[in-house]
Amino acid sequence: MAILVTGGLGYIGSHTVVELINSGFDVVIVDDLSNSERFILNNIEEITGKKPVFYPFDLKRRELLTQVFEAHKIEGCINFAASKAVGESQIKPVDYYENNLFSLINILQEFKEREISNFIFSSSCTVYGQADTMPIDENTPLKMPESVYGKTKQMGEEILADFAKAYNRKISILRYFNPIGAHPSGKIGELPIGIPNNLVPYVMQTASGVRDKLSIWGDDYPTEDGTAVRDYIYVVDLAKAHVAALKKLIEDQSSEAVIDTYNLGTGKGSSVLEVVKAFENANNVEVPYQICERRDGDITIAYANPAKAEKELGWKSETSLEESLRTVWEWQKYLNSRN
Repeated sequence: MAILVTGGLGYIGSHTVVELINSGFDVVIVDDLSNSERFILNNIEEITGKKPVFYPFDLKRRELLTQVFEAHKIEGCINFAASKAVGESQIKPVDYYENNLFSLINILQEFKEREISNFIFSSSCTVYGQADTMPIDENTPLKMPESVYGKTKQMGEEILADFAKAYNRKISILRYFNPIGAHPSGKIGELPIGIPNNLVPYVMQTASGVRDKLSIWGDDYPTEDGTAVRDYIYVVDLAKAHVAALKKLIEDQSSEAVIDTYNLGTGKGSSVLEVVKAFENANNVEVPYQICERRDGDITIAYANPAKAEKELGWKSETSLEESLRTVWEWQKYLNSRN
């Protein structure tokens, strides 16, 4: 069975491709390489023993996407293709709406015309904003996200819900919390372009000397140590959730619309300082940091209630924070060896 993975050479996409191949699926990747590197394709082959089919183009080019569907019997899609830098999305809102939504719509047009189902959407816990209660489950009310990036995720969910209902298709929406870590092989991991937007890559680069100091944005939050709290989930655990969600959609024989939504996290919150200390302990390194003023739009605390995913998908996160952070350092050493 051929599964289209858009953005399949990116961080979460590449790990999911590995898990799909290991589960017996044939994978077709479309990735424009705007936030990924071509060498990841070879590393996927080294890890799995199988090289996915790869097309390097922008999904907004509908004519090229049509050619992919004509060349392969696609029976499902996992869509990771999206611009994802929160700060950049505020500066380039039109670019983000165009890239994140037009590419999604082009894929759905192909699904509609070819009567294909089994679509998994890479969403985000940002759709909840600062939730009023913790942990956050799938019934927690959505709030208008602060960022344009978050708005594109919420709009994408709405587009998919309408698509499923109108054409009786099967959709799974996966709301991630904070993915971290790298593959145990050390050959694929998060590869930020320029200055990292996420905490752990910045910690990694600071520990390795690429950055002088880690900036911690605020130590006056109403948390135990004053720093913001998030739910950090190991990327391989997260990738396995996509395979579980895909199998559930494929096994569902109903002819009616299916819209499954799952929060993917560990169920435990960790503060910024806890992550820094866990990284230092896991890898026996030092991470110099400085406390800065809070950033606009940052929420205080967010962590998941992943019970629904465990009940319906038979999935749960199994990797500790320290073990996840150990794999990050192995990935950094691999990158250093390439330079």
